[in-house]
Amino acid sequence: MTEEDYKNGQVLLIDKPLTWTSFQVVNKLRWHIKQRFNIKKIKVGHAGTLDPLATGLLIICTGKQTKEINTYQGQIKEYTGTFTIGSTTPSYDLETEVDETFSTEHITSDLLKETTLQFIGDIQQKPPIFSAIKKDGKRLYELARKGETTEIKSRTVTISEFEITKVALPNVEFRVVCSKGTYIRSLAYDFGKALNSGAHLSVLRRTKIGEFSVENAESIEGFIEKLKSED
Repeated sequence: MTEEDYKNGQVLLIDKPLTWTSFQVVNKLRWHIKQRFNIKKIKVGHAGTLDPLATGLLIICTGKQTKEINTYQGQIKEYTGTFTIGSTTPSYDLETEVDETFSTEHITSDLLKETTLQFIGDIQQKPPIFSAIKKDGKRLYELARKGETTEIKSRTVTISEFEITKVALPNVEFRVVCSKGTYIRSLAYDFGKALNSGAHLSVLRRTKIGEFSVENAESIEGFIEKLKSED
């Protein structure tokens, strides 16, 4: 592809690696596109944040295609991952240490599958305190890291599919198809409570956004190599 192709707009499918922020991916790709074509600036943005501890599909838009970011953000998403049953963390994932433990003796495969039914359809969900949502001009995770508590309003999200794919307690693997704005970390926490136990998210991978699949995505390194070899 040429400099003009990137300026006119491209949709890049990237498989985000573990520990990278979505912002770091955007910065890396922007820097390499600028270097490759010796240009001072080009618009590059992502269509939907993935937490650093998540992997999977990140849609990156360049040039004029950045105007379509909101369209991609609004599409339904599919995730796979693992809930660890019997313990919770303040961030609802592995960013923070376990703060409470619960019994799992009563949990069976049938109970797990029955409990998923409570979460299918339109549900009320509170975002995690450790999230990038802004309140009074500050991101919630900034307040959380200072130990400040704040009241978070619940919001309506839609879960169209929620299935348990493997049970090896305390770990339970799942697949979820959901609307924009759904926090899988919050789903883990609420699912644990509904089981009369606790749970946190230990693995998360985004596999689809609308018609786009992670199967068609490339690694950051793969994109950079292809960029260098383009005429």
